[in-house]
Amino acid sequence: MKRSRLSARERLSRNAAELQRLAIGLSESGGRLEDIFWESLLVSHTRTLIQDGAEEDLNAALDRLYESSPAACDELVDVVEAEVESCILEMDGKQYDIQLFAAPILVWSRYVIPSGSIGSASLVPIKTQLGAHVFSADVRLALADYLFSPDQLPHSYCDTWKLLQSLVKAAIKRSDFRLDGAQLPETFPFLSDVRYLLGVAMVPHGTPVFRWNESDGNRDTARSAWEKQGGANFAAFLTGCAYQLLLPNAYHFACRSADLESRAYAVKASIAFLQASQGLMPEELRAVIAPCYDQRLEEYRIGFAPRDQDHQVFHGVVWTLLGAEDEHSEVVPQIEAILCDCGVQDIVALEHRMPLEFCDDCGAPMFPTAEGDLVHAEMPEQNDAISQTLH
Repeated sequence: MKRSRLSARERLSRNAAELQRLAIGLSESGGRLEDIFWESLLVSHTRTLIQDGAEEDLNAALDRLYESSPAACDELVDVVEAEVESCILEMDGKQYDIQLFAAPILVWSRYVIPSGSIGSASLVPIKTQLGAHVFSADVRLALADYLFSPDQLPHSYCDTWKLLQSLVKAAIKRSDFRLDGAQLPETFPFLSDVRYLLGVAMVPHGTPVFRWNESDGNRDTARSAWEKQGGANFAAFLTGCAYQLLLPNAYHFACRSADLESRAYAVKASIAFLQASQGLMPEELRAVIAPCYDQRLEEYRIGFAPRDQDHQVFHGVVWTLLGAEDEHSEVVPQIEAILCDCGVQDIVALEHRMPLEFCDDCGAPMFPTAEGDLVHAEMPEQNDAISQTLH
C-alpha cells in the first residue's frame, strides 16, 4: 500500500508512538511466546483507536514505520486490517467468528459500467451460490445490497470497521444490509473496471470460514464453481458488459487481488474493444510500452494504434505498479506475454524515462507513440459516452 511520507520533523502523537513501539516489538520478537505478548498489546491498542475513530494516529504510525521499519509496518498493517475486517461475536451463549469479505468482478463495456443497488430478489440466488461453493457448510451470510465501484469502497480503516459493524447487525437479524447509495461518491466511467459485492460470513468460533478450509475443499474447485454457477446471477445488472468473477475472499486480500488481476484484464479488454469498435484485429495493432516516472517509477503506460500509425494513439492502458514492484521487477516481460497471448505481434518497449503527463484540459493520462512521444489517446470516431482510459 503506497502512503504519503511524513516529514522527519513531525512528531507522532502519543497513541501513534505507542503503536510504533508495539509494532517494532512484535517485528523484533524472537519466539512464539514473545509474539503473543506483543501482539496482544498491539491488537488491544489498535482496537481502541479504531473504535475511537483515530484514523490519523493509525496512518501516522504506518507512515513512520514505512520509512523506518518495513517489517514493523507489515506487522501493524496485518493487525489493523484484521481488526477492521473481522471480529468475534458472542450471541445466545455461543461465540461466532465474523469475516468481512469482498467478491470482485472484472468488467469491461463500451457503455457505462453499472454500479448501484441490488434488489433483494437478486441477492437470494447470489447468497445460495456463495454458500454452496465459496463458504463452509455452517456459514451465515449477510450482504450489502449494493454493487460497489472502487470509488465507493470505504476510504479509511475506520470506515471499513463501521461497514463491518453494520453488516454484523444484519447477520444477527438474518437479513441483508440496506445501503443508502445517495451517500456514496459518484462513479468515474472507465472502459474496464472492477465491481465489488461486499458481505460478512458468520461461523461458529474456531470452525472453517471458506469452503477450501474444509478437509474436502479445494480453492481451485471453489473458484471454478463460483465462476460457472455464480456468474449468471450478475447478468441482469451488468447488461451490455463482459465480466469475469474473481474468487471472494477476506476484504483487503480480495481488493488487492482484484487490483493485480485487473491490469491484465484491462489489456485484454482494450484489444477486444479496438476489435469491436474499430474492426482492428490484434495482428493489425502496435502496442507501445513506456515507463513513467515521478520521483520514481510509478506506472507503465501502453499505447495502442494501428501498425501504420507512428504518431497516434487510439487507446491506452495504465499499468500501475503495486506492492513491492519497482523498476527492477519483471513487469515489461509480463505485459509483453499478455499482448502476445492476445495476438498482438508488433510490441515496442521504450527504455527511456517518461514523465507522468496528463492532459491539461481533461486530465486524462497521455500515452506513448512508437516515436517515443506522449500524446492524447484519440479514437477516429470519438464516443463521448465512454472513457479512453482502461484501468
